[in-house]
Amino acid sequence: MRINRAFRLAVGAVAVAVTAATAGCGGGSDQTALESAQEGKLTIGIKYDQPGLGLRNTDGTYSGFDVEVAKYVASKLGVQPDAITFKEAPSAQRETLIENGQVDFVVATYSINDARKEKVDFAGPYYVAGQSLLVREDNKEITGPDSLAGKTVCSVTGSTPAQNIQKKYPDTQLQTYDTYSLCLEGLNSGAVAAVTTDDIILAGYASQSPGKYKVVGEKFTTENYGIGVKKGDKETRDKINDAIEEMISSGAWDTAFQESVGKAASYETPQPPAVDRY
Repeated sequence: MRINRAFRLAVGAVAVAVTAATAGCGGGSDQTALESAQEGKLTIGIKYDQPGLGLRNTDGTYSGFDVEVAKYVASKLGVQPDAITFKEAPSAQRETLIENGQVDFVVATYSINDARKEKVDFAGPYYVAGQSLLVREDNKEITGPDSLAGKTVCSVTGSTPAQNIQKKYPDTQLQTYDTYSLCLEGLNSGAVAAVTTDDIILAGYASQSPGKYKVVGEKFTTENYGIGVKKGDKETRDKINDAIEEMISSGAWDTAFQESVGKAASYETPQPPAVDRY
């Protein structure tokens, strides 16, 4: 009897532990973003490690173009900046965070594509990015992808930009690392001649070190950045689309871009996108 009782207690303890662990992993909400906004608060997913776009600063504040877009949208939903909780949204976790209700929406260099639209809906686009090149300020030889022949170009292992270089520019020597910070180290040392990924991400890196780097050439791919929301939440998507259009028409979009990445990176504000109300 003592053995059976001990066994039952052990099983019960495991069940409690599993339940607690499961609850801890969730922490989400069934509310829509508009319902959260009506309560005067929002949780928004952003990147924490992309200077000029989404960056968690050492003092605990947040900065970047995505952050400014998020704040503007939140204000149009009736939520002030001090009532926003920013949550890190790494690329691989963005759909999960939205589906589980751990964030109300995501503004994190989030390219709209068909595979993602099977899981979440998108407002926007609020920016049309494209693959480009970052070089040292004193580099006069590289002016775009057609001037890369014989040059060493760095990107992240397994990334779409790396694959594009391999396929479209075979005369280029591709160097890949796990992070773009390592690519920048290579650029600083002269081990690589250019770094490649989305133009606005490169402009963000340039903005961190004014006068050290520059973005060159025209964009040679197209990436539509959208704001991810729960699948089927048309009301929230429509409200966010309204906010994006107002941000663009009011001039706030241009101001946010220039103050985040444009001035420091000597990068002109591009033509704003047309919102896709599919």
